[in-house]
Amino acid sequence: MAGELVLLDFWPSPFGMRSRIALAEKGIPYEYREEDLRNKSDLLLQMNPVHKKIPVLIHNGKPVCESVIQVQYIDEVWHDKAPLIPSDPYQRAVARFWVDFIDKKIYELGSKIWKTKGEEQANAKKEFIECLKLLEGELGDKTYFGGESLGYVDVALVPFYSWFYAYEKCGDFSIEAECPKMIAWVKRCMQKESVAKSLPDQEKVYEFILQLKKVFGIE
Repeated sequence: MAGELVLLDFWPSPFGMRSRIALAEKGIPYEYREEDLRNKSDLLLQMNPVHKKIPVLIHNGKPVCESVIQVQYIDEVWHDKAPLIPSDPYQRAVARFWVDFIDKKIYELGSKIWKTKGEEQANAKKEFIECLKLLEGELGDKTYFGGESLGYVDVALVPFYSWFYAYEKCGDFSIEAECPKMIAWVKRCMQKESVAKSLPDQEKVYEFILQLKKVFGIE
């Protein structure tokens, strides 16, 4: 099942970070190729002709697109190493529900926090915190969302931590003050090398967002 494995990615992408964490957690070697999203490579356009987006995981010349599908694929192909997705059908369904929730809410609301001002930003912050509190409720007193080991929901959510500082700076609020259990969970995740080495520096991400604000003319 091994063979050539290439990840087309862009360093601040929380979606690409999911695949990086999954591969690192399972100890799978791969080639990382950084994409310039303003000048996308021919390989990216060839491998993801539908969305033309990163990340793209290329395994033996065959592309796997969309980050959550990549994590599922990695878990299925290298199933004998550190399983990420629950084997129990109900627990698997619950994990998929929360990953879907994360995909539909967290990135979009975070983007609104740094892209907007005034009432629109205040509403985005309020809904963002509400979503994190719902996730805190699902986490409960567990070490990770799936129990005692890092799993699918953790891999899907923890990359956004690298963007939290930027959200806080742009929105003038504290995520830890609002959601201490969430940050405690993040710190547990960050103790794992697979996570810590896959997430970029928060201040570097903030600088990237400041550049984006200039490009988009957002004051």
